[in-house]
Amino acid sequence: MPMKLRAMPAGPLETNAYLLSDTDAGKAILVDAPVELWEQAEPVLKDDGCELVGLLLTHAHYDHIGDAAKIRGMGFPTWGHLDDRAMYENPEMMRAIAYPPDTPLDPVKIDHWVGDGDVFELMGQSFEVRHVPGHCPGNILFYIEALRVVFVGDALFAGSIGRTDFPGGSFEVLEKSIRERIYTLPDDTRVLPGHGPTTTVGEEKRTNPFVSA
Repeated sequence: MPMKLRAMPAGPLETNAYLLSDTDAGKAILVDAPVELWEQAEPVLKDDGCELVGLLLTHAHYDHIGDAAKIRGMGFPTWGHLDDRAMYENPEMMRAIAYPPDTPLDPVKIDHWVGDGDVFELMGQSFEVRHVPGHCPGNILFYIEALRVVFVGDALFAGSIGRTDFPGGSFEVLEKSIRERIYTLPDDTRVLPGHGPTTTVGEEKRTNPFVSA
């Protein structure tokens, strides 16, 4: 298979980024950009003979965008949701929740604002966007039906869910998002979360103690 998918945990919170590479086409995309990600991703891109063609951001919390300004500054376009615009453009507003407290918080320019139901093409793959707020206002997922994978940010984890005690968070909203936007995907879809191990939609529907199917 020419398509390679790698998890790349980075930063103090071991935030998951994902590198999806098409080695036949020589192209790749990143999903999320925690601090210190680029020093992991750059040599892998070189080894695969791939050029980055996009950075997809599931949401704007500081631990997911630490390297985003750097990557965007090298000319790679970004995707994100408008409801997180304030945090992308003024990440200092997250200083009170940042860990460690002196974490660099650099503004990120979003080239492509996307929302619920949008579909776009990259590397010959169709990416469906679904809005999954509750952890924060602009959390989105990127679903690739052909690969049976979904990148969910911090909406859902293996056996858990995203925190809802940050500004803009709501358990009721997140519960609705998970049931209507994630649990409606095929059971065999691999769920690639912002922290921790991979799971599946079916597994979480059966066993997640926070949101039942």
